[in-house]
Amino acid sequence: MRIPSALRAALAVAALAAITPAGASAAATAPKPPQVRAPAAILVEPATGDVVFQRKADQRRPIASTTKLMTALVTLEHASLDDVMTTINYHGSSAESLAGFRGGEHVTVRDLLRALLITSANDAAATLAQRVAGSRPAFVKLMNAKARQLKLTNTHYENPIGLDSPGNYSTATDLAKLTLILRRNAFFRETTNLPRVTLKSGDHPRTFANRNVLVRNVPAVNGVKTGHTSTAGYILVGSASRAGVTVVAVVLDDPSESARDSDALNLLKYGLSRYHVVTAVKKDQVVGHAALSHRGDQQVDLVAGATVKRTARRGDQLVVTVSGAPTTIDGPLPKGARVGTVTVTQRGKVVARVPLQTADPVDAATFFDRLRDWLGNPITLILLGAFALCSLYLVLLRRRAVRRRQRRRTGRGAPVA
Repeated sequence: MRIPSALRAALAVAALAAITPAGASAAATAPKPPQVRAPAAILVEPATGDVVFQRKADQRRPIASTTKLMTALVTLEHASLDDVMTTINYHGSSAESLAGFRGGEHVTVRDLLRALLITSANDAAATLAQRVAGSRPAFVKLMNAKARQLKLTNTHYENPIGLDSPGNYSTATDLAKLTLILRRNAFFRETTNLPRVTLKSGDHPRTFANRNVLVRNVPAVNGVKTGHTSTAGYILVGSASRAGVTVVAVVLDDPSESARDSDALNLLKYGLSRYHVVTAVKKDQVVGHAALSHRGDQQVDLVAGATVKRTARRGDQLVVTVSGAPTTIDGPLPKGARVGTVTVTQRGKVVARVPLQTADPVDAATFFDRLRDWLGNPITLILLGAFALCSLYLVLLRRRAVRRRQRRRTGRGAPVA
């Protein structure tokens, strides 16, 4: 049986009434897009898949040390964090970022990745490449194979470090995609959100501050990676989370560290201001009712079987509808029996389905419940009245027939004059 259309419409209206006003008000006062100086940039909100801001986001550019994001991903997929690797001799220039590992130190993969991601250590990248794949060229092949697998169509690597090279490039779009994949890994999320880190393996402890000063200074910012060379300019892949919403921004080729940090922070703040987490329906929220068969005006509440929360752009509407709900229910049914479906739709797309359940147990109707219901039915009363009239009419007909027979007998027995 279907739930009445009027009730279904009322449920949808009630859901929108709970969700729309705050969103609509926020949309009316939504901030203007931020000023961004970087020649290439992107801002994404992953839960909705929205590209909130972009500028030449698919233009191939040198990416400096954000190359190490792929170095980290390949390492995470081919080595255990507890593995111990022997560092190689790496002779970097004085301008390079180094953790100071000497050849022959025994360092865990966990600490090598921390050095790679926090202080952007080129010597850590070189050791990881050598030990994971056997050689740097072999590791670079793994990097490019992974890029193809992830459909990073505008990305190519020539080294695991990010040194300038014509064949080492990516785009703002591809870096954002790669970051979202890496952020599925708890170790990566935790590491890139550290203001500083102390490496305890190796010849001696080493402590480094995160090169991403936004992580150190802005509570909402929780990653991800900086980069800089004279050719690539200043680069930052940033992420930020607040009240359940996470956004990722990429800025490429900014003219200075301050411009890079300002651009990235402006984008991240803008993204967080445009989205919020909406509770479309709560577990055990009453979304309908069903009458109890043969029990007059008694009814049972119908409730959502689970809570549905969604990240939504401010001003967006989440529509809640109920399908398959019966108008009447007879038992026996336990509490929580599924009797239909609650559907949540966002931007015309179904984003969640949860069971529609009975809020309380439903007993089977008793004989007396059924009798009272039957006797209280107007049709039953009409039929009983018709039956009584027919019965009375039959009684009257029988009495008339009896009187006629008596009169005939009386007439036949009278004396003849």
